Amino acid sequence: MSQLAETYACVPTTERGRGILISGNPKSNTITYTNGRSVIMINLDNPLDVSVYAEHAYPATVARYSPNGEWIASADVSGTVRIWGTRNEFVLKKEFKVLSGRIDDLQWSPDGMRIVACGDGKGKSLVRAFMWDSGTNVGEFDGHSRRVLSCAFKPTRPFRIVTCGEDFLVNFYEGPPFKFKLSHRDHSNFVNCVRFSPDGSKFISVSSDKKGLIYDAKTAEKMGELSSEDGHKGSIYAVSWSPDGKQVLTASADKSAKVWEISEDGNGKVKKTLASPGSGGVDDMLVGCLWQNDHLVTVSLGGTISLFSATDLDKAPLLLSGHMKNVTSLAVLKSDPKMIWSTSYDGLIIKWIQGIGYSGRLQRKENSQIKCFAAVEEEIVTSGFDNKIWRISVHGDQCGDADSVDIGSQPKDLNLALLSPDLALVSTDSGVVLLRGAKIVSTINLGFTVTASAISPDGTEAIVGGQDGKLHIYSVTGDTLNEEAVLEKHRGAISVICYSPDVSMFASGDVNREAVVWDRDSREVKLKNMLYHTARINCLAWSPDSSMIATGSLDTCVIIYEVDKPASSRLTIKGAHLGGVYGLAFTDQYSVVSSGEDACVRVWKLTPQS
Repeated sequence: MSQLAETYACVPTTERGRGILISGNPKSNTITYTNGRSVIMINLDNPLDVSVYAEHAYPATVARYSPNGEWIASADVSGTVRIWGTRNEFVLKKEFKVLSGRIDDLQWSPDGMRIVACGDGKGKSLVRAFMWDSGTNVGEFDGHSRRVLSCAFKPTRPFRIVTCGEDFLVNFYEGPPFKFKLSHRDHSNFVNCVRFSPDGSKFISVSSDKKGLIYDAKTAEKMGELSSEDGHKGSIYAVSWSPDGKQVLTASADKSAKVWEISEDGNGKVKKTLASPGSGGVDDMLVGCLWQNDHLVTVSLGGTISLFSATDLDKAPLLLSGHMKNVTSLAVLKSDPKMIWSTSYDGLIIKWIQGIGYSGRLQRKENSQIKCFAAVEEEIVTSGFDNKIWRISVHGDQCGDADSVDIGSQPKDLNLALLSPDLALVSTDSGVVLLRGAKIVSTINLGFTVTASAISPDGTEAIVGGQDGKLHIYSVTGDTLNEEAVLEKHRGAISVICYSPDVSMFASGDVNREAVVWDRDSREVKLKNMLYHTARINCLAWSPDSSMIATGSLDTCVIIYEVDKPASSRLTIKGAHLGGVYGLAFTDQYSVVSSGEDACVRVWKLTPQS
């Protein structure tokens, strides 16, 4: 049996120059946001309490809880809205095609009966309001000529809808059925977000012109604005009201969030400026915010979520972070197996601690993309798409000295001899390169197309897999390789090779969905018929005592085999990661960590089979 023990959530997908939406459950401290095709729900009081909805066929853009907290409406780039239950298996209630293009915002009416959505599309249909149960339109929304970035539903009767967008307009509609009433052009740039106060007396619009304007919610007359004194120095992407409607939170490209006191007459004064944590780079621009009960939530372009306390604005924020893109590799160190390193191809290296979750990101000086990754005590080795291998010393969360060497062609795989990690084997299309430290000791053309490799912990043996499905075993003497054997069993290019911890076996996987466990001494097949995936095998991992092996595949599943039992008595974890599994590691005999295309990292607990 296996059970999902922990999920380390991905962060929201962000885009430069655009705000993003996070929304909260009115009945709890759970917030929701989107990443790729996933909708993530995360409990701010316990960030390891994560649920993921993964039923959209296209990248999701926005998700919102209904007023009673029972339903979520989520939308995607194809213009589709799905409405589903927040409990038991996320049962789908309805699905509607609402716009012909991407949906950027949606809002429920306060009675939970209607939904308004806005975004991009062909022709006039940039905004639609409809009954949530039937999809019937409840109004005509003329008046915008370009993408509509935000919409809001007045939370009290008489109902009103406000929209704003790239045409610099703020439009006001009365209904239902909703009809265009009037338009304001007080902003001189994109209007990024519009929100009604909780009591329905005012609404606010914020724009890339660095301004925030406040209007009367009944008449749509302009009342006042956010003071330019201490104001934002960059585009304002998002705004959120406090529950009592007396304050607003804004998030800006100037890398700060601000809490404003809003007076009865509709003017705003800065009460507190909240700095974005980080090194002050582009990634620290703020693109989203939410006032959720006592939590002030901000999201940076790099995806870091900061949680400030509304009752103590001077308190340092709690930071939640993670990956935004496919998590391609995982490493667990022998000395502290509760600590997990994960890397994504965009160059992020994140440290997690089992039972705690996010525990920091590694700041490398060379923020290049990462294709291959290996880690030993106090050192990580990475390769990117620039033909360079980097060796970086690590002390806690700090990266020390980094050496790099250009190997002259694209690295396909990267392996360290664990007992003498000074020695590294790097495979390229045409052969392998042996490194000692950051020096190339030999470049060997093997005469076939190489797709994967492994080196034994003591550095005396290398296994190289080819496009032709053959495994070539070499002894390593000094700086040369001598071919000892060629093993033929696979019917597809080798995708991964891995020695068992006790070095008595090794395992290989291929793109034709098969894995094989080999006895190292006899070079005979030890476990065969491992043919239960339906797509290529991306990764392999051994349990610490070498009795079990896990395989992860593009088919989204993880399969765990016991080496001395037939392959048919396997354990399958279905749908471990939307889009495919790319990283696997055991942290102990009964805990497997996986990572994947969905940018999440998960810990699975195995119960011993009797």
